[in-house]
Amino acid sequence: MNKLNITSKILLPVFAGLMLSLSSCKDDLLEQEPTTELGANAFWQTEADATFALNGAYAAVRPVFDRDYYLDGHGEYVRARGTSATSGNLRLGDAYQGADFNPTGYADNFDKYYRYLYGGVHRTNYVIENVEKMLLTASPSSVASLEAILGEAKLLRGMVYFRLISMWGDVPYIGNVITDNSQVATLARTPIAQVKDSIMADFTYAYEKLPVKGSAVGRAGKPAALAFRGKLQLYWASWNKNGWPELEGFKPSAAAAEAAFKGAAADFKQVIEGFGLTLFRNGEPGNIDKLGEAEDLPNYFYLFMPVANGDPEMIMSFTHGGTGTGQGEELMRDFSGRSHEGSQGWMSPRYEIADRYQLTTTGDFAPKLIPRNPTTAGARTLLNSAINPQSYADRDYRMKATMMWDYEVSIGMASLKSTGWVPFIYKTWAQPITINIEGEPYKTITYNTDGTNSGYMFRKFVRNYAGQGRSEGDYAFPVMRLADVYLMYAEATNEVNGPQPDAIALVNKVRHRGNLPALKSDKTSSKEAFFDAIEQERIIELVAEGHRGFDLRRWRALERVWGPPASEGVWTIDTHGANVTRYFQNTPERTYQQNYIFRIPPGERDRNPNLTQNTPWL
Repeated sequence: MNKLNITSKILLPVFAGLMLSLSSCKDDLLEQEPTTELGANAFWQTEADATFALNGAYAAVRPVFDRDYYLDGHGEYVRARGTSATSGNLRLGDAYQGADFNPTGYADNFDKYYRYLYGGVHRTNYVIENVEKMLLTASPSSVASLEAILGEAKLLRGMVYFRLISMWGDVPYIGNVITDNSQVATLARTPIAQVKDSIMADFTYAYEKLPVKGSAVGRAGKPAALAFRGKLQLYWASWNKNGWPELEGFKPSAAAAEAAFKGAAADFKQVIEGFGLTLFRNGEPGNIDKLGEAEDLPNYFYLFMPVANGDPEMIMSFTHGGTGTGQGEELMRDFSGRSHEGSQGWMSPRYEIADRYQLTTTGDFAPKLIPRNPTTAGARTLLNSAINPQSYADRDYRMKATMMWDYEVSIGMASLKSTGWVPFIYKTWAQPITINIEGEPYKTITYNTDGTNSGYMFRKFVRNYAGQGRSEGDYAFPVMRLADVYLMYAEATNEVNGPQPDAIALVNKVRHRGNLPALKSDKTSSKEAFFDAIEQERIIELVAEGHRGFDLRRWRALERVWGPPASEGVWTIDTHGANVTRYFQNTPERTYQQNYIFRIPPGERDRNPNLTQNTPWL
């Protein structure tokens, strides 16, 4: 097994800013007071002081973005059966604890996440306010560096507020340091348009002041600010085009939608053309092994390994400390099973994602898989059987890089050592078996996991080398990738002008990493057809990165996916043909409305009587 070169610059010190109390972990939004062991007047003296505090802001914001993969459970293709328990000095993952990651009924379970987001607001405001004071008396030689630090802090604040409005619509806007609870105890919700304008201003300042390339892995540069500004405009355009009736007072505007789509396209175009950015390994598919073998995996697999840390495709990412820091990511723990360092399999692909992977031979969909009970005669050899490994031949390379089906193998791990090849076979747990590896019999035991109820497990994010524990990962989780920018640019331009040659070419670049041929003419013959092609690529390219639920809401697509209110709903199934869970059966319209907008936390309303509630939750 070729071991990856595990090198990653961890540039957000774990304890950075701990002298500035990490109050974002408090339960009460109204108790986010900046406290210091060292008086602020003595601390805010040098660029090093400002950088130290900025690192603390990164540390406070990271925990509300680096587990976004759980949010994919709000869509139809990923099952998030819960969250792994976490610990550590910054309590990574705590923000997502207690939330609901099912396709429906989730929006009243994010009270803790709401508080953590405002903790990020508080920490970024603390940096912004004090660096602005420093700039008043800074020497000319320090101005540019301090403005760049200020730009990073404003980018982080903008990201946090963007997430807040994406979920809750109107939210209180706090743009300064709060030192007294009474200052926020009477704050009303700020209209979303006003908050959006403030976010735009933060992203614009960041774009103007940041360097072209971040000073270190995990530090933002101009492309990050511009990409997030484009994404904000894309969402604003989507809300204005499709409406947001659950947000009281929001009046969609076709003119505002068109202007925002154009603004988004312009920003994305600058990201694509202005900074020399490229897809990971030039977007080439790389090598792919035979079915049932995994010595050679496609480049898409390695995009989600530490070898990709700092790659130009990773426009914005949050770093992790790895072994011995207490700040490692837990992707292994969440995405793999017990055969992999005792991991827990909190994330798994749903059965329905498999049919979305197209054929490399035709560039279009294969015949639908047919679930088969393994006790049925010939089930493992029948044409298109979901448990026949040959049914997965000639698929988009990203399929093998993303998921595992029966008789696919990965490297098992225990006590930081490899246990050799482990084959996944649904509903077998650590059973002795002989398989063929490179034509030779290989005795092993099956993948020990009960974390899936679909018949598939993830390979994406699961390390294929030993030496690190399940919670000791050092991968820098991406929150903005160039491939996403390509697809958002295509969406924005398509909304304004229909399919455009440059946008089609970018979608084909994303498809190429799966070794798929270019889109056929019928896929780009109209605005509607090209949108379908773009959505297809967003599903496959961005799966388990936290995007699908947000896409479904901004597109008003819940009814399209799950059926209208009071319909029979949709069963999810498994590869053996069993019904697993039925979603949206006889679901009333009010529940759909509640899925489109999140509940303002009742605890915050109890503390602040001026906080109104979103109408579906009254």
